[in-house]
Amino acid sequence: MKGISRHDIDAAVQDAKREATSRFLSRAEIGSASAYAVSTRPQQNVVGVGLGTKITKGKVTRQRCVRFYVERKLGATAIPPEFMLPPVVNGVPTDVIETGRFLALPAAVPIEQRRLRPASPGCSIGFQFTGAKAGFVMAGTLGAVVAAGSVRYILSNNHVLADENSLPVGSAIFQPGLLDHGKVPTDEIARLTRFVPLKTGSANAIDAAIAEVLVTKSVRPRVLSKVGALKSATPVDATEGMKVHKTGRTTGYTRGSIFDVSATVKVQYDLGTLTFDDQVLIRGEAGAFSDAGDSGSLIVDRATGRATGLLFAGSARFTIANHIADVLAAFGVALVV
Repeated sequence: MKGISRHDIDAAVQDAKREATSRFLSRAEIGSASAYAVSTRPQQNVVGVGLGTKITKGKVTRQRCVRFYVERKLGATAIPPEFMLPPVVNGVPTDVIETGRFLALPAAVPIEQRRLRPASPGCSIGFQFTGAKAGFVMAGTLGAVVAAGSVRYILSNNHVLADENSLPVGSAIFQPGLLDHGKVPTDEIARLTRFVPLKTGSANAIDAAIAEVLVTKSVRPRVLSKVGALKSATPVDATEGMKVHKTGRTTGYTRGSIFDVSATVKVQYDLGTLTFDDQVLIRGEAGAFSDAGDSGSLIVDRATGRATGLLFAGSARFTIANHIADVLAAFGVALVV
């Protein structure tokens, strides 16, 4: 069956998803959920609500459904009847998919990464912690080179370039990230220019930031490894089943397929548990598609060589990405190819 994009979803199915999100992924319930405990209460165990085709006994059917993404899938006997997720919402069947807990993916474990000049998408980048966090180091991934007019920027996540809204515009960005032995000030390649603030009180659409490149020749747009050069500056809409790949700072080159094109998910940050609406979910083909430190990676359609997403979070089983068209529109920039 041909994959659907978020623009092709039937209105009745979208309405059912909104109803399920309101009932089982509301802000009130997020506030009451424990940061660590796993509970049989659906509003605590549910980490996302999406749309797709129903999977029955391991086989993909042709039936559209509302998907409940849960931290842990429990047997019917382990859940009190009053806490069972409904089999149908607004006349639309549901499916329950175990994903684990979604986490933003800054790197937590030191791994040697190269200093690259020119720096390329897929390599290690990061900022310098200040104040109470001084002495800590981090690294994420350079996602893409973008431009507005003649000015070039590097694109990554807010939490990779702006420390979750904390850094002022003009802050230095280093390649490699300081976790990967980047040196201050020698390895500065860009300065934070803009970020879309992460919101704790309402749903987010993207986790993204841009930093102006100091020396144009110090970066190039070709993605590292087998992803290579983008075939077009025009992004492509993510569709269910689309085969994609990425290169990231931690896991390098990986391949996967798009599982959901309009998921609402809860993601753990230092700021707290944040909600993201209309997100892309990706499942790896041979193990995990991403890990800590891969945040910011560009997701590319393998068939067309065009960008489709910006990776920002994940769990043991799934990766989450923003629609790249939403990211580019937020900053008024275009991909450089």
